[in-house]
Amino acid sequence: MAKVRQSQRLLQARKWSTLMLVLFMLFMLTIVLLMLLAFGVFSLPINNNDESSPMDLSYFRRAATERSEEGLGKRGDQWTEVLSWEPRAFVYHNFLSKEECEYLISLAKPHMVKSTVVDSETGKSKDSRVRTSSGTFLRRGRDKIIKTIEKRIADYTFIPADHGEGLQVLHYEEGQKYEPHYDYFVDEFNTKNGGQRMATMLMYLSDVEEGGETVFPAANMNFSSVPWYNELSACGKKGLSVKPRMGDALLFWSMRPDATLDPSSLHGGCPVIRGNKWSSTKWMHVGEYKI
Repeated sequence: MAKVRQSQRLLQARKWSTLMLVLFMLFMLTIVLLMLLAFGVFSLPINNNDESSPMDLSYFRRAATERSEEGLGKRGDQWTEVLSWEPRAFVYHNFLSKEECEYLISLAKPHMVKSTVVDSETGKSKDSRVRTSSGTFLRRGRDKIIKTIEKRIADYTFIPADHGEGLQVLHYEEGQKYEPHYDYFVDEFNTKNGGQRMATMLMYLSDVEEGGETVFPAANMNFSSVPWYNELSACGKKGLSVKPRMGDALLFWSMRPDATLDPSSLHGGCPVIRGNKWSSTKWMHVGEYKI
């Protein structure tokens, strides 16, 4: 009987010993976590209610301190705005610095010619009343600043730089426009070089006093839901529209994720009512684009 009691006491002692060991380990883990917090190794998530909720995908901010500041000049606070899912369209705020915008304009100004459109039957360029701007192309990778911008485009789109055409700089004076059109090709001539155009990065190089919006008349959403709707011109209110703002970039996809062409990517440039509009366009292809 005495042996049984002694065995029970030993078993209880072992249980208490194990429990004390577990409590000691939890205590030490708590001390370590508090030390890590104190030294700022990591921080606990805190909802400060000054941004959208984690489940709100309408926009998110890119902290400038977390991104490389390579390039000409200094960019402002960079954040991404989800504009639409049909078509897939996103606005990258402060994508370019003021100095980069002015640099692209200075390179293009001496070489501006009347803009043309692509003939859907022959694949060649032709004059058209639907596009009344002037423009010029900048050779891909022509200098360090251009290479930096092109690398930034590749970083944001996840499309290699060698899949893109050279930057096209466009200038719209008062009254000039670009009627709604598709950026994807419907002819075999243009798809031979790099394949189909899959996405477009449109960078605004200047502010516009009135008009000049980029409009998506076939977008599948409530056009009037954008906060800036009341600031749009009559043309801008005919679809989902983006107001030009120096340094901002608009990325939209001409192809769906399943590689089919997206008719909702129909877009145009509204007439400039007051001011001048400078922009730069980069088209990205499915395959490597030969210069």
